[in-house]
Amino acid sequence: MRYLVVSDNHGDRAIIEELLTQYQNQVDYFFHCGDSELDVTDEVWETYLGVQGNCDFGTDFETKRVVDTGLDRVYMTHGHLSNVRFGLTQLALEAKEQQATIALFGHTHQLGCEFEQGILFLNPGSISQPRGMIQIPAYAIIESTKETLAVQYYNRSHKKIDNMAFEYKR
Repeated sequence: MRYLVVSDNHGDRAIIEELLTQYQNQVDYFFHCGDSELDVTDEVWETYLGVQGNCDFGTDFETKRVVDTGLDRVYMTHGHLSNVRFGLTQLALEAKEQQATIALFGHTHQLGCEFEQGILFLNPGSISQPRGMIQIPAYAIIESTKETLAVQYYNRSHKKIDNMAFEYKR
């Protein structure tokens, strides 16, 4: 299975549509970790599975979501309600409670991933306003098999970001 994960586009609808066009028949799921600043009725939500970020207004977005892909159980939240700026402890507890194999989040605008206690924790960074050590607008693709979880980060030009590929044995 292949999952595209993006977050924090902050109103930049064009890049969200571009990702749909680029990967339409190449990934199994499109995940958006919040702060799209798009209306809940926008047609992109027909394809993307999204959650509400701290900059998404209205009550029709879910603040967290669990998706069973048949291979993985994906827990997704924006992260602000899980205090991800201060670590992953609360997010880990939430993911375990949901029996997740993958936990997706955004909010910090800092890309990164780690595999702990059988769960892949992944922040795709911000596709529009990156922060932190690696200030490249980014998204991630996860390739999931029964044996491994492989993560590759890409820039807005859909090129692999150097030294940002990871593989974890389950």
